[in-house]
Amino acid sequence: MFDEWLRSLPMRRPFGLGWDWPGEDLIRVDEFRDGETEVIRAELPGVDPAQDVQLTVADGVLRIKAERRIDESSEDKGYVRHEMRYGSLTRTLPLPDGVQESDISATYRDGILEIRVPVAVPAERSEPTRIEIAT
Repeated sequence: MFDEWLRSLPMRRPFGLGWDWPGEDLIRVDEFRDGETEVIRAELPGVDPAQDVQLTVADGVLRIKAERRIDESSEDKGYVRHEMRYGSLTRTLPLPDGVQESDISATYRDGILEIRVPVAVPAERSEPTRIEIAT
């Protein structure tokens, strides 16, 4: 997880280059709460979720691993250019305490992998009970 965090820092990017530079292998995500559900949306355009995406949960950690293969070609003034983007992408995210791994669901639509994690509702806090000290 530390390596992924370091890769996400702008300091590691070559000076003058934008955010999308070749070799980027960190999956970008949005995380938010929707009621009692943690929602994670991962940006994975150009992948086949049935073949190219692995989603695993172990020890309170969610791991997304994907393989991307995109082949583009264009013709301009007699020149032919082929641009192939492929490689392995990963992201590891901690899950909230009390999550039941069997309740996690995922869907993929329009290049976005959405993972829904039901979060355990914490027990209501009661007023502190005063305990008498015997002397």
